[in-house]
Amino acid sequence: MKASTRTRERIARISLQLFNEQGERSVSTNHIAAAADISAGNLYYHFNNKQQIVAVLFADYQARILEALLARPPAGTDVEPLRHCVTVVINAIWDYRFIYRDLEHLVEVDPELAARHRTFSVGCLREGRGLLDHLCQAGVLDMSAAEQQTVAINAWLILTSWVRYLHTTLPSSAAITPAAVRRGAWQALSLLQAYVTAPAAASFVDLMAEFKGGGRACAGMSGRSGRPELQPEP
Repeated sequence: MKASTRTRERIARISLQLFNEQGERSVSTNHIAAAADISAGNLYYHFNNKQQIVAVLFADYQARILEALLARPPAGTDVEPLRHCVTVVINAIWDYRFIYRDLEHLVEVDPELAARHRTFSVGCLREGRGLLDHLCQAGVLDMSAAEQQTVAINAWLILTSWVRYLHTTLPSSAAITPAAVRRGAWQALSLLQAYVTAPAAASFVDLMAEFKGGGRACAGMSGRSGRPELQPEP
């Protein structure tokens, strides 16, 4: 790897760390250069401005999310495709958490990024619905097309709003931990509880418990359609 490529990647990596810790708006190119132990001129050799650094980081985040959503393991009556997708997505949201903390500002100052984000969001909703349809065909879920669309939208809203929710409700940024962010995945998964089929019920209970970060959820039976009603522990 060329030295210039290593320096560019190092600048991006250090920028990501600073953005996550302090918020993108609080970090200048001078801060980044100082943290990377390089001159501001050296930084501008690799990136014309801070928006270019953000664009590179967003592209990395986008690639991770879409790879997870596009994965389609062989069909089977288990939740492994869902576990893989949700794990990759929530880990990416944690690794690039500044994006959803500062999203309104980021898209306001960079129209090109705003257009890319709109296209990305539409693609995520489309592929998210595709994943739900895959799970229905595999016998894990029982949902109509309209229900798939509604749940896909609501799950995406929860996942992409969760970091902002934590910043506005927790006492300090120090309280925003990987476990706190993973709880957002639990909230999104809870939207599927009413649609899980009986053969997949036990696996789904275990999946919910993984993201809750606590004990195993408890399962009861619903009279409607003979489907299990999965309720979280209080």
